[in-house]
Amino acid sequence: MSDTTPLCPRCAHEAIEHITGSPVPGVWEVLQCGRCLYMWRTSEPARRIRRDAYPEEFMLTPEDIGTAPEVPAVPPLRRPGAGAATR
Repeated sequence: MSDTTPLCPRCAHEAIEHITGSPVPGVWEVLQCGRCLYMWRTSEPARRIRRDAYPEEFMLTPEDIGTAPEVPAVPPLRRPGAGAATR
């Protein structure tokens, strides 16, 4: 990571966790925000990794996060062959 503390592009939180790095050291890193859980790879375009370039309509405030509806649970996986679409 750089010497400057990155902000989350989506919610401007300062608690950013390093998740993993590229197989070739120093090429890219995967980071995650500790508040909104947004994840990004440092090699992505500016509109995905920099707060000043992130689309305003997707930015979140702490109030947005606190009042967000509960995320639905992921349903169980289907058994092989059950309900699979055919072509």
